[in-house]
Amino acid sequence: MNHQSTTHVVKLSIILITLGMVPCKAIQHDKDTSGYPITPVSFTQVTLTDNFWSGRIETNRTVTIPFAFKKCEEEGRMRNFARAGGLLDGGYEGKMPFDDSDLYKIMEGASYSLAIHPDKDLEKYMDDIIDKIVAAQEADGYLCTWKTLNPEISPAHWVKPGPRWYNLGASHELYNVGHMYEGAYAHYQATGKRNFLDVALRNADLIEATFGPGKKHEVPGHQIIETGLVKLYRITGDRKYLDLAKFFLDQRGNDLGHTLYGAYNQDHKPVVDQDEAVGHAVRAVYMYAAMADIAGIMNDSDYLQATDRIWNNVVSKKLYITGGIGARHEGESFGDNYELPNLTSYNETCAAIGNIYWNHRMFLLHGQAKYMDVLERTLYNGMISGVSLSGDSFFYPNCLESDGKYKFNQGALTRQPWFDCSCCPSNVIRFLPSVPEYIYAYQGDSLYVNLFIAGKAEIRLDGAQVEISQETAYPWDGKVLLNVNPQTQEKFSVHLRIPGWALDQAVPSDLYHYLDENQGSVTLKINGQPIDITMKKGYAVIERKWSKGDIIELYLPMPVRRVIAHEKVKDDVNKVALVRGPLVYCAEGVDNDKHVLNLVVPDKAILQPEVREDMFGGVTVITGNVLDKTGKERKLLAIPYYAWSHRGPGEMAVWFPRN
Repeated sequence: MNHQSTTHVVKLSIILITLGMVPCKAIQHDKDTSGYPITPVSFTQVTLTDNFWSGRIETNRTVTIPFAFKKCEEEGRMRNFARAGGLLDGGYEGKMPFDDSDLYKIMEGASYSLAIHPDKDLEKYMDDIIDKIVAAQEADGYLCTWKTLNPEISPAHWVKPGPRWYNLGASHELYNVGHMYEGAYAHYQATGKRNFLDVALRNADLIEATFGPGKKHEVPGHQIIETGLVKLYRITGDRKYLDLAKFFLDQRGNDLGHTLYGAYNQDHKPVVDQDEAVGHAVRAVYMYAAMADIAGIMNDSDYLQATDRIWNNVVSKKLYITGGIGARHEGESFGDNYELPNLTSYNETCAAIGNIYWNHRMFLLHGQAKYMDVLERTLYNGMISGVSLSGDSFFYPNCLESDGKYKFNQGALTRQPWFDCSCCPSNVIRFLPSVPEYIYAYQGDSLYVNLFIAGKAEIRLDGAQVEISQETAYPWDGKVLLNVNPQTQEKFSVHLRIPGWALDQAVPSDLYHYLDENQGSVTLKINGQPIDITMKKGYAVIERKWSKGDIIELYLPMPVRRVIAHEKVKDDVNKVALVRGPLVYCAEGVDNDKHVLNLVVPDKAILQPEVREDMFGGVTVITGNVLDKTGKERKLLAIPYYAWSHRGPGEMAVWFPRN
C-alpha cells in the first residue's frame, strides 16, 4: 500500500469514528407541511394511469436512470468518490468541476423512482454508491472530489481547483453539495435510510460553521444550495439551514463581504431590489425558486415582492411560446427584453425544469392559476423536448427553428446521447418521477386540481379524507372526468384550473395573444347536470357537500389556434405559431418535402387536428393547405414540438410567415 492509500485509510477511520460519536438528529419532517400557504399533494400519494406521462416516467425508470448510471461509471464519477475516499488510487477523472452534481441528481431521480416503484437491486446499487460518498467525505464534513483529489490540477480550462472555498464564483463547491442535499432528501423520503442524509447534514453543518454573519460572506457562483438547505430544514426542523439559505441570498449584490460577480450570476444588486431576469438562466431560476421559498416559509414581504416583479418581467418579456427561457447561447443567458430569437434560441432544458420549480412555488404562494399555466406550457413543450421518447438521447438547448446546418445542440444537429456537461440529462432524470406532485394541492378545506392527468390520489383535507381520480386523454382531448369520493359526506371546495389557453389567453401577459377568435366554450357538469362556472384566481370553484360517487365533468375545447407575438419581438414580426390545448406545434422537413423555412401559413388557411397512431406512439397532428413563399400551394403537417428531431436532422420551424 502506498503512502497516499495509507493516508486515506487513516482519514476514513477518523470519519467512521467521528460518525459513530455524533448523535443522529431527530427527524421532524412533516410530509403534509410545505411551509407555504398551499401544500402540494406528494407524488407518492398519486398513482398515474394515463398514457402520456406514466409511459415517460416508466421509460425514465427502466432506460434513462440505468443509462445515466452507466455513463457515470464509464466517465469516472463513481471512481472519483472512491479515489477521494482512498478506496482506489488515482486522480480526478472528468472535464468538469461539477461532475459530482450529476451523480447526485441521478440519485435524486432514482430515489423518487424507488418511492413509487420499489426495486431492491436499485436500492442496493445506490447504497454501494453512498458507501463511496461516505468514504470521500473528509473528517469535518467537506465533500468535493475534484478539490480533494487534485487541488492544483484543473479538469476544466477555465478554473483551477485550489484550496477549499477558493474562487467560489466558479468552483461549484456549493453547487455540488446543493444537489447532494436534494438527492439525500429524496433518498431519505424514499427509503427511510439515513446513510446519505447524514452525509448531507454533516456537510451542511460545516457550511453553516464556515459561512454566515461574522464568518465568510461569499456566495456560490451557481445557485442551488439555497433550495437544498430549505429541504434539509424541512426534514430536520433545524432553523439554521433555513437561515443559511437566506444568508446566501441576502449576500448577493452586497460588496461588503465579497467582490461582486455581476449580473451573469445575479450578483449585481440585492435580490430584494431585482426586477429583471438577467444572466445565466439556470442560475437565475434556481435562485428565484429559493427566493419564493424564503417568501413563503419566512413570510418575507420583500422577497415576495421581488419574486413577483421578476416573474412579471419573464412572462411579459422573456418567455418563449414553448415555456423555454434563456435566449442566448453566449452565457446560457437571458437576453434583453423582447429578445427572443428562434434559430439561435438557447432554452436550456435545465432552465425549463427550473422554470417549473419556480412557477410551482409561485402558485403555492399565491394560489393563482396563471403560474400553473406557465408551468403547464413549459412542462408539455420546452421541458419534455429535452429528452427523446426512447429516453436515451437529449437536447441541451431547445431551439425554435433549425436550418439543418447550425449545430445548436452542443455541436450536433439533433439529440445526443450525453454531453461533457451532462447537467440536462441528469436534471431530466430527477424531475420526471415527481411530475405527479404538480397535479393536486390543498389549503384547509380547498382542493386544487392543477393538471389534467389520468390517475387517482388520496388527499387529507381539513375534516375530510378524499379520494379523487381523473379520467382523461389530455393533452389530446379536453374532456376530463373527475370522480370525487370522500370517506364520508363532507363539505369542501374543489378548485379546477381553467387553463388560460381555454379562456383566450395565450400566456398570462401581452407577450403573445391569439390571432383567431375563440371557438367553443368551457363547460362544467356535476353528476351530469350543467352548472354555472364561478371563477376565482383562474379556478372554477365548486363548493358543496360531496358524497361518494360524485362526478365532475369538465370540457375544454381544443381547436387549432394561431398565436402571434408582441410587436417588439423582432424575430416573430408578421409570423404565426400553431397551438392546440397546452401543446405548441412545429413543422419538420421530413414531413413537408424536406423544407419548412419557406412555408407561409395564411390567416385564412383551414387547419385541422388529425389523430396519427402511427407517429411517436400516437399523437394528434395539425394538417392543412398552406403556401410556399412563391405562392404555390403546399400541404402542411405539423407535429407536437416536443417530438421533433426523432428522425434525423433537418429543417424545423415553430413560427411561420403569415403572408
